[in-house]
Amino acid sequence: MAGHSKWANIKHRKGRQDALRGKMWSKISKAIMAATKAGGPDPDSNLTLRYAIDEGKKVNMPKDTIKNAIKKASGAGSEGVSFEEVVYEGYGPGGTAFMVLTLTDNRNRTAPELRKLFERAGGQMGSTGCVAYMFQQTGTFTIKADSTDEDTLMEIALDAGADDVALDGDVFEVTCEPSAFSTVKAALEEKGLELETAEVAMIAQNPMAVDVETGKKALTLMENIDEHEDVQKVYTNVELTDEIMAALNE
Repeated sequence: MAGHSKWANIKHRKGRQDALRGKMWSKISKAIMAATKAGGPDPDSNLTLRYAIDEGKKVNMPKDTIKNAIKKASGAGSEGVSFEEVVYEGYGPGGTAFMVLTLTDNRNRTAPELRKLFERAGGQMGSTGCVAYMFQQTGTFTIKADSTDEDTLMEIALDAGADDVALDGDVFEVTCEPSAFSTVKAALEEKGLELETAEVAMIAQNPMAVDVETGKKALTLMENIDEHEDVQKVYTNVELTDEIMAALNE
């Protein structure tokens, strides 16, 4: 879990520091439109839409931008808004595993571009299922460690249906089954706990230990993939140790 927690917070801080946030808002708008098309414009009955809206709010996405994305996908002329959810799998530096979740309107554009990113990093894109068995869908939350204590957090989270609470550096990470995500999230927020990150993620079941150089290369590949306009989420089985994280700041 440690690798995911650190990566999630790197992304979070990076997004908060980006004054324009244009690319991030564009991706979230796409997710909002896709969710609206698939399940309707009401976030109370469309959980996927609710999660996308929550992500937008977390990065200060304007309310009008959110409303416009929903309107564009649900109103007149929405037939032209069509995104397909495609998952790509591959191998990165040192045989590390990657899963890439995309929303694309053109597979013939997205697949070759992602393939090039893998190849430039010394890896390769694989076939469907080549690494998926290494990951499990898991609800995850991170909370600043100085905002609560472990006993209090554990009582709140476990009572709400969470599976585990663990300290990872300067954050607590709460994990749960995907089916319990909404309940756990509501319980944490009800107690006034600010969530640094909250998502249903693909978590590596056995994180792969790598040396510092391989870890840096893998993180660079993650960042390059994450910057692609069609990519919504990217996950890896790399264990981002404190040594690797320290090397990134050198």
